[in-house]
Amino acid sequence: MTYLESAFMLRVAALPFAMLDVLRSPDSVRWARETLVLERELGRAGRALSDPIGARVPAVEAEQDRRRLLALRRQAFNNQLPGDLPGARRLAATLGGPTGEALSAWLEDRERLEAVRRAGSSRFSEELEAGRAGLRALCGEDRLQLGLLLASPTLDRQIGSWMRGGKQDKRSRKMERSLLSYLYRTAAKTSPFSTFTGVALGRFELEAGPDTSISGVWSSHPRLNVVALARLAEAVTGNDRLRGDLPVSAASGWDADADRVRFVRRSRDAGGDDAAVSFDAARDRLFFLRRSGALEELLGHLRGRGSVRYGELVDLLAARQDASRSEADHYLGALVQLGILQLSVLDIDVHSPDPLRAFQNALRGIERPWAEHAADLLEHPVARIEAYAAAGVDKRRALIAGVRDDLTEVLAALGAPEGSLPLTLFYEDVRAQDASVFCETGLWDRVAAEPLSRMARILPAFDIALPQQLTLKGFFLARHGVAGHCDDMLRLVHDFHEDIFDQYLRLTADRPALGPDGDPTPEENWLRLPEIDALDKARKAFVTGMRARWAALPPGAPELDLGEELLDEVAACLTPLGRSYAPQSHFVQLAANRPEPLAVLNDSFGGLCFPFTRFTHCYDGDEQARLSDQLRADLRRRQPDGAVFAEITAGAATTNLNLHGRLTDYEIVCPGESSSAEGDARIELDDLCLEHDPDDDRLILRSRRLGREVIPLYLGYLLPMVLPEVPRTLLLLSPTSRALPDVWRGVPEGPQDDGVIVRPRVRYRSLVVSRRRWAVPADRLPARGAASPDADWFLSWQRWRTAHGLPDRVFARVRHPDPGAGGAWFGGDKPHYVDFDSALSLIGFEGLLQTGDHVTFAEMLPAPEDLHVVSDRGRHVAELAVEIIPDRVPARPGAARHPGGVHV
Repeated sequence: MTYLESAFMLRVAALPFAMLDVLRSPDSVRWARETLVLERELGRAGRALSDPIGARVPAVEAEQDRRRLLALRRQAFNNQLPGDLPGARRLAATLGGPTGEALSAWLEDRERLEAVRRAGSSRFSEELEAGRAGLRALCGEDRLQLGLLLASPTLDRQIGSWMRGGKQDKRSRKMERSLLSYLYRTAAKTSPFSTFTGVALGRFELEAGPDTSISGVWSSHPRLNVVALARLAEAVTGNDRLRGDLPVSAASGWDADADRVRFVRRSRDAGGDDAAVSFDAARDRLFFLRRSGALEELLGHLRGRGSVRYGELVDLLAARQDASRSEADHYLGALVQLGILQLSVLDIDVHSPDPLRAFQNALRGIERPWAEHAADLLEHPVARIEAYAAAGVDKRRALIAGVRDDLTEVLAALGAPEGSLPLTLFYEDVRAQDASVFCETGLWDRVAAEPLSRMARILPAFDIALPQQLTLKGFFLARHGVAGHCDDMLRLVHDFHEDIFDQYLRLTADRPALGPDGDPTPEENWLRLPEIDALDKARKAFVTGMRARWAALPPGAPELDLGEELLDEVAACLTPLGRSYAPQSHFVQLAANRPEPLAVLNDSFGGLCFPFTRFTHCYDGDEQARLSDQLRADLRRRQPDGAVFAEITAGAATTNLNLHGRLTDYEIVCPGESSSAEGDARIELDDLCLEHDPDDDRLILRSRRLGREVIPLYLGYLLPMVLPEVPRTLLLLSPTSRALPDVWRGVPEGPQDDGVIVRPRVRYRSLVVSRRRWAVPADRLPARGAASPDADWFLSWQRWRTAHGLPDRVFARVRHPDPGAGGAWFGGDKPHYVDFDSALSLIGFEGLLQTGDHVTFAEMLPAPEDLHVVSDRGRHVAELAVEIIPDRVPARPGAARHPGGVHV
């Protein structure tokens, strides 16, 4: 049994979707439709004239007239207006009879088609300019402008001159495309960034209405980019004078044997400060140092004290080792660089609600004049960030510039006047409503929760993390046997990576998804695990079933139904994997206003609290109802019997995506990491052991101190693959999963129509798992001729869309031969909204095609008429992040049920 958790997170586009209507070209669309109807009618009539005209050719006596009549026949067949129209009319009159009359009528109608085309050209130009005026007006929207401040500071600086209008040149057209893309992001997409998208806590209620109402009051929650604080910390640790005042401690988790000191070396690779979004990546590896008198003395001195100022340690080492202070400093510096000694006082904890304040307090804790001075200087950016939330566009622009100046001043005070700062100094999340929003329980239970729970049975077949988890289990069994036990987790992780996992990752990273026969490529199964064979069998069964359903589908059918039989067959193949604790988060959109409502599955993640963690700081200001406290209480209730949840943080915050409230009672502190968890809340790696439970055939991580199973949780927003080695491996023992169901992989494409391959919508019950889509090489799309009028180019797009049955609104993914290309407008292959009824939209889309080689269009679903989230300004595109939670762990009968939620 599973249940739909009663709480959800709503992600809502900042602007009502209907605001985009001013960018459309309705008259030009009507003109194009009229033109295309005439084209089709004249094409049929011209082809129908071919045989009657051909029958009359032998009766024409003059050779020249016969040639002219044959040419006219070809022109009618190809729906081309003759160059010599008066001559063609005379020739038709000469023919006489029904054929001559039909040809004369065709010539008259064909001339009218040209007149209609010419008339549309001037109206197209007028509507295009009206659309540009509409775009300029919409660019004055606060929610768009406020988001641009952070998303594209360069564009923000230039928008004023563009909004005043002027001559259309290459630079203005580029700005137009960029602004259009951000406007679409603000009205048609739901990816939270600044004021482009707001978030709102929601609850499923029995008495909620069909619409979900949100208020017009949005609140801003800005924070400094933690990468900027990392740059300040680097300025301190890199300064010989200041470094002496910093507390130094031994790396957590170090150990020693007879000859060597063992520790985890944690290093950090700085992200590019010139990138709009970047973070510092942490890496770790097991490291050994030969024991020496100096090293043992240092570690012994630190063991009883925790930390000592770096300068004092230099003096101690120089005195005890009869060395100069310079030599002692050089030796300690090498140990810091290796990672056995750490200067972590300025690291930012992932649970810090205000990283800048935390950094300022850490400086004051050093208790030195230079640190107090730097902390005092930070009062200025603290005040500016506090003022940012309520400020307007112009004031925010000044505040951002002021913070950059402030931090540059701090760098100079720390002896690093040339130090760099990240391009993006602020990140902002926006809360769309103070109170909760509500959705109808019965509707979501029926349309989304029930099919999602059924689909969950086959999601392991698409889980990219599961083969890695099984490989770890197989490695453990090979080393320690059935019912085996391992006390040295650090050695196990190191051996796992060195003996098998690193090579496994290298091979699987470049492995093609499909083999030469078109079947899914089998997983690497070096340990001959039956569970991995079961995965391969399940994937093959799904592909075989999809092929059969695709072959049986009538041509042009808009939908393919997976059906119960296919899901049952795939689920049966997965039986050898057993049943485990597998909570899921799903990102779902509701197509509500139709006779049979649909839920559209956008993405799925395995784990707990994923919809909420990134946004806890937006809801923790209310001491009476802190979101972090609520989530922590929820997690306590969800703990399986005999187990505790413990968070893996991967150490200090290197990106704002990892910041969140403290949501678990325990935290696993990996070697080399610093943590703010205290006392019993800390679970050191050397307190953990791993054992195999033969009854459930699973690996269990246990705390010797607690005497309980420990279930690791990662609550940040980075992909586990970018985490350091130890926490990444521990997450293979967690309910973390990443299912990417590509339902068409391995299924033949079917016939092409002018290069276009159509795939129908795929659904299971009321759940859409794949939208209808059209794939086409970019060079087969309509192209603008060097001398052809813009209206003809617009008409060619309407002709292409109509011929292939695309709806007027779609999302397009453009593949680029160079992955770095195309990021200026769309950001790589991310889906971008395209409106075929908007000339501006097509002009913007054309800009991307300059570097793309292949395009996949997907239907906009929900469509505009399906939108169920309503504000006082209109209906908004929105997405719900929901949780489907297991009622209990099957292997532990009697586990407590969660008191809330909708059981399915």
